[in-house]
Amino acid sequence: MSGSNDSKQTLIFSYGTLKQGFANHYLMQDLIDQNAAVCLGPSITLQPFPLVCGPYNIPYLINLPGSGNRIKGELYSVSTQGLVRMDELEGTSIGHYDRLPVQVQRENDGALVEAEAYFANCSFGEGLWEKKGKVGMSEYSEKEGREYVTKAERAQNSCIIDDIAMFLSSSD
Repeated sequence: MSGSNDSKQTLIFSYGTLKQGFANHYLMQDLIDQNAAVCLGPSITLQPFPLVCGPYNIPYLINLPGSGNRIKGELYSVSTQGLVRMDELEGTSIGHYDRLPVQVQRENDGALVEAEAYFANCSFGEGLWEKKGKVGMSEYSEKEGREYVTKAERAQNSCIIDDIAMFLSSSD
């Protein structure tokens, strides 16, 4: 790889709707088709983390290492331009997700690699974990994926940050 910003690659660990067969994988497929991403195969987090679903059955990895389970997902190598599109989808600029470092183990060769993953924003992540009774999943599966509500299916004036606040304050 050259030192140019265009060729810089970031390893991204995907554990939710960006995985193959899930609602937002269209973005990853588009990036792959444009040579802006490459799927490196199945991986698992080295440390356990909480993984829960919030409003609209959106999956959230929560930055509480040592809690929860080792999380299964997929590893991608993504270009700088690809990251811009992923950050936009994940709402990093509005405080929906934070892209943070995570160590993952590649399933195909057992190698440990430094990657990044989209974690629930620190303003609500721990609250989601508590709301879910500190019980998480080890994988966002087809079952959860079937109950996911896409952005297009949500109320038009809906703001995900407001929806999360309402979810956290509800007595359910």
